[in-house]
Amino acid sequence: MTHEQRVRERLLQEDDEYRRLAEQHREMETRLCDLLGHPYLSGAEQFEKATLKKKKLQVKDRMEHILRRRLAPRPDVAAPELGQRESGHESAP
Repeated sequence: MTHEQRVRERLLQEDDEYRRLAEQHREMETRLCDLLGHPYLSGAEQFEKATLKKKKLQVKDRMEHILRRRLAPRPDVAAPELGQRESGHESAP
């Protein structure tokens, strides 16, 4: 399992928004598969399919944003170390 996959799993366990978005994404995927299984779609079904695809993409984009934010290095963690070195206040080893 990659680091990204582990972070996704952790988000599903710990982040309510990410978990809610993942559930919405699964529900939309299920409905799209149902619609695509029909040989012919009515006008309303075609509209629903197009709308679902757009909404599903928006949800996926939001999930990816949350993931990238979690994967990004936090500058506030490294900043104190850099600040100490630059100001000459490092303690001797």
